[in-house]
Amino acid sequence: MIQIKNRLLFYQLTLSSANEAILILGSQPATLASPAVNGYIDFFMNLLPIQDKKEYMTVTIFNTLNSRKVPLEPIEPGHVKIYVCGITAYDYCHIGHARSALVFDMIVGYLQYLGLNVTYIRNFTDIDDKIINRAQEQNTSTIALSEQFIHAFHEDMAHLGIASPTAEPKATEHLPEIIGMIQELMAKGLAYQAGSDVFYAVEKFQPYGILSGRSLNEMKAGARISINENKRNPMDFALWKGSKPGEPTWESPWGPGRPGWHIECSAMSKKYLGESFDIHGGGKDLVFPHHENEIAQSQGASGKTFVNIWVHNGFVTINDEKMSKSLGNFLTIRDLLAQYQPEALRLFVFSTHYRNPLDYSEAAMQDAVTGLDRLYTCLAEIAQITASGNPTAKPEATVKEIEKIESLTERFQEAMNNDFNTAQALGHIFEIVKILNRIKQALPSNPATTDLDLLRKASTTIRELAGLIGLLRQEPSLYLNCQQQKILAGLDISKESIEQLIQDRLTARRQKDWARADAIRGQLLSHNIELKDGANGTAWSVKPG
Repeated sequence: MIQIKNRLLFYQLTLSSANEAILILGSQPATLASPAVNGYIDFFMNLLPIQDKKEYMTVTIFNTLNSRKVPLEPIEPGHVKIYVCGITAYDYCHIGHARSALVFDMIVGYLQYLGLNVTYIRNFTDIDDKIINRAQEQNTSTIALSEQFIHAFHEDMAHLGIASPTAEPKATEHLPEIIGMIQELMAKGLAYQAGSDVFYAVEKFQPYGILSGRSLNEMKAGARISINENKRNPMDFALWKGSKPGEPTWESPWGPGRPGWHIECSAMSKKYLGESFDIHGGGKDLVFPHHENEIAQSQGASGKTFVNIWVHNGFVTINDEKMSKSLGNFLTIRDLLAQYQPEALRLFVFSTHYRNPLDYSEAAMQDAVTGLDRLYTCLAEIAQITASGNPTAKPEATVKEIEKIESLTERFQEAMNNDFNTAQALGHIFEIVKILNRIKQALPSNPATTDLDLLRKASTTIRELAGLIGLLRQEPSLYLNCQQQKILAGLDISKESIEQLIQDRLTARRQKDWARADAIRGQLLSHNIELKDGANGTAWSVKPG
């Protein structure tokens, strides 16, 4: 059996193909650089059905650890293990949380589309200084507070159409694993007790700073030691915090207390994914100190590589300003979904590459709404075509347009395989929609069968591909009707009046009363209603702005 890694994720040829390849290549060793071997791989790949080819396509991902794109090579072939840091459950989730959740939902979904098995773990921090302080402010328990906002988080995720992870562990449910890892670190001399606290000794872990690119000396120069802290080094961080009056506590070998923030993710990822796994993700704000400290804890305890690829999504700003409650620009997911369709938020998020900064504004969201409407309108108009088609008619689609349409899936996958470039992938979809709209507008009353087949096949492909990032999952006509009802509620004209005026205009056009037809168009435009004439009649929409 020939085994080849790194190229098309081609872990092995099928048994029959491997036997043929061995006969052709003989007993000579085959190397990755050999043109002959690569040629035979391509030959056998072309024999595979498209659904089988997807599994072997190369996926490259930007790795924060070394600041370059690397191929995804699962430790266990065909099985990708992912851990993503979830929320600290003390408040409603904001747009930054939405971006992170959407990004990793997209990544998991796309890898599954390629045929990979994915184990996806996303945790909840349910004990933390912020949770304790908020619970005291509201005169409730930390358990009740965290459960309230975990429930709210699940509601938000459901409204966004985000799939549930494989598991969602909570810190307070994994105290034995957390305590066990701290004991391992102490036994190896990487942690020490200071009073009722336990700290990680960063100077004992030589690679500290490897993820963030910071040197320990630089970090120490900028650090300040708090009063009453017994740390040996200002950069040492808490693994266990001794109990204080009024705080929830758990028993430990070092006395009653609670875990530090960083240790929970190291302990839970080890339990669910093992000492080494494929992808660890989160927002850019977690690179330091959280993820840096996770590396120190996990690799310090196991002596093994903790994570192969670190994935971090970019920050979200509001009108080019950092989101802050004090500035009055703090947007929760609930605020957004009260105004916009969940898919509009998805289109806004994925129109920017996940690693780049994302700036929220009303104008940007309106652009997303307009773009989503354009996609659904195209699909709805194709679905409304009732003609059976003329097999002898000359097609309206050009050879170049047909090639563009038929290569959409390949180009979409190439974009997604290149570090999940959703912005480029969406660009390909919008390009095809523009082509489809041109073909639709040019269709005669008895269109060519090939044109109709092309339109309908392209419509199906667009829905399949857009669905990979959570778009176009609704029935197009229902979506558009819902949008119309929402828009009409804010207009000074009813749907019935619009449709009656359109009928009056059609009558005027049949009678060649062009002045009357133009007057009706102008009357509707005064109400911000635009008309579009096509082979299937006249459609109307609300003028943006």
